[in-house]
Amino acid sequence: MNKRTTVKGIAAALGVATLMTMGGAMQASAEDVTLTMAVPDWPPTRIMKKMFDEQYKSKTGNTVKLEVDFIPWPDFYTRVNASLTSGEQKYNFAVSDSQWLGAFIEGGYFRKINDLIDADPELKATMDSMHPSIVAAYSTYPHKTPNYYGFPQFPDVLVNFVRKDVVCNEDEQKGFMEKFSVKLPCTGEELDAMDWDMFEKVGQFFQRKKGDKLAGQVLDDDFYGIAYQAGKGYDFSSMQVNGFIWQNGGNIWDETQAPKGQAEGVVNSAESVKGLDQYLRMIQYMPPVARTGTMDIFKSDELFREGKVAMNVNWIGLGEASLDPKSSKVSDKLVFGLAPGTKGADGKMVRWSNIGGQPFVLTTWTTDTQIKEAVDFVKWWLSPEIQHQFSAGGGQSAITGVYEDPKYVGYRPWNRAWAASLEWQKDVWHVPQFYDLLTQQQDQLDLAITGKQDAKTTLDNVAKYQQNLLKEAGLIE
Repeated sequence: MNKRTTVKGIAAALGVATLMTMGGAMQASAEDVTLTMAVPDWPPTRIMKKMFDEQYKSKTGNTVKLEVDFIPWPDFYTRVNASLTSGEQKYNFAVSDSQWLGAFIEGGYFRKINDLIDADPELKATMDSMHPSIVAAYSTYPHKTPNYYGFPQFPDVLVNFVRKDVVCNEDEQKGFMEKFSVKLPCTGEELDAMDWDMFEKVGQFFQRKKGDKLAGQVLDDDFYGIAYQAGKGYDFSSMQVNGFIWQNGGNIWDETQAPKGQAEGVVNSAESVKGLDQYLRMIQYMPPVARTGTMDIFKSDELFREGKVAMNVNWIGLGEASLDPKSSKVSDKLVFGLAPGTKGADGKMVRWSNIGGQPFVLTTWTTDTQIKEAVDFVKWWLSPEIQHQFSAGGGQSAITGVYEDPKYVGYRPWNRAWAASLEWQKDVWHVPQFYDLLTQQQDQLDLAITGKQDAKTTLDNVAKYQQNLLKEAGLIE
């Protein structure tokens, strides 16, 4: 036997054995990891799931599956709340409305993420690259403190969806000038300059009956100039009313001022009442469903896509359906602008609005392996390349370097209004009592919307309820 050959053979065998052992160890260490996520059922989450399925590969070598529970918006809070509070521990991830944060953090369901951010320079850099309004709304509890719980999934704002074939029509332009001695806004830039007084004029001007002419065509159904959310369900009317209150110099109860900040005298201040009056005054120019308290974001979107409304203030998140000829009769007739504002005493436009959109949150029972995969997924999702793809597919980005890229405005026709809206975003309460605050306020606003009580009575009732509730909770002294 050749001694040298024998030694080489043994070494080779040992090498193969080592490789086989290493391969086995590597194979054994790879896992099938499932992340289960509760999300609202609408385009931004559908796009996310499609992108994950088509593109995502974990860097760890694990096989990661994202199981998504798509829940209709009207049932979203109640379904997620029922799951979390039942103890079933079904979800590792949830796309949470920002106002849920306090309730589900205090309940022990949402995981704080400061340690994950601090341990990961790449993730920290990503968080630092976001617009501060988005971080404050989606991540912080207590509100505007450096205690982080959420990563942005889809940031959203209200914009003006407009029928350019109607507002740019020569006959309608002429008629509007004759009636109001001012030009009917038509281009994106003209729409950006609109205040609510002009929006109201559009509402008055475009109220047409079946058989009337609109843009040279005889109508086969009634037509209306304007629409915005006025729905009793969930938070629909509050999301619009809050903007009117802020723009008129009023305020909602400010949780960042607890326990000194009051509800009575603030929620029902003269400025707040003026804002609600402004909101209510325009409902008469909307489709009749608005006066029944059922004009939620989906109904106003549906009416707009059916070609029954000239201007509709709504969330960008619903925009994709308006561009799709399969779901929209006006898909090729649209222009978008900033949501209208209110001119201040100095003549400058005030555009405060309630931010929309949602963060991702992790649940407290999510395992270390799942957390690692979830964070890697979030980093992938918030990476510039994927954020550009998401935005090009109909989403929006919280990342400053993405939405400030010149090509961003070309992805979708409403993107021209995106960055300019961000400086004007505020948020509703994050406190654990939010659902009680919200449901009572929604009930009271519904009474005003349906003509059963005036703005002052409505906000007096809201302020009294909030004062008592928040005092009992120790949030007002």
